[in-house]
Amino acid sequence: MGCVPLKELVYLQPSETAADSISKVVASQSPYRIQLYDILNIRVKALDQDAVQIFNPVGNDLLESNSEERAYFDGFTVDLHGEIRVPALGRINVLGYTTEEIEKILQKKLLEEQFKETANIFVTVKLTGLRYTVSGEVGSPGTNTLFQDRVNIFEAIANAGEIPVTGNRKDIMIIRQYPQGQKIHHLDITSEDVMNSPYYYIQPNDIIYVKPLPQKSWGTGETGVQTIATIASILTLGTTTLLLLDRL
Repeated sequence: MGCVPLKELVYLQPSETAADSISKVVASQSPYRIQLYDILNIRVKALDQDAVQIFNPVGNDLLESNSEERAYFDGFTVDLHGEIRVPALGRINVLGYTTEEIEKILQKKLLEEQFKETANIFVTVKLTGLRYTVSGEVGSPGTNTLFQDRVNIFEAIANAGEIPVTGNRKDIMIIRQYPQGQKIHHLDITSEDVMNSPYYYIQPNDIIYVKPLPQKSWGTGETGVQTIATIASILTLGTTTLLLLDRL
């Protein structure tokens, strides 16, 4: 009763209708739109780099460091009004924009207010790491930050110590932040169809929750051998108890 079937443990199992799993196309990821309290790393380059140094207060240190603390203090945090405060440019609303759109906004303002076209201004905007939280049935629950643009659900879970035998791989919960509030999405990572899900790639501030399988609450063991041993122990204990009662 408590044995976990192999089908509950294997990732990316082919669907019954799929003729060739290689032909599957991974779902395109919608561009991430900036939320409150996101931290942006903004870099401005030009022919005369000294002229744009005011926009790069951290120099090259942030690029050479993976320190989350350094990113927090040197990055541009989106405030409660959805704005960031940029030297010489003032407050700029970035809430709901993609990083590419913010690059264009900043470049346009710089050319209008600070520089000429001949300055060859180049602006890059990135999130200071993709931060997410994993809880439930994983090896190392907690908050992780990965310094890359895209992270899929398998990478996110692998960085949280993987899912033990007692974890439910068929119903991974993704709690995602939206401007109107939080929503819960569900993923079945035992099916290769998960790669077609719009939630296959995680987003900053996602919370990933892995539920336990019923076997864990039953306490009958993770494998067939453990289950048989547990049941045998229970039966032995019951028999011993009956024999002792008969002798009284």
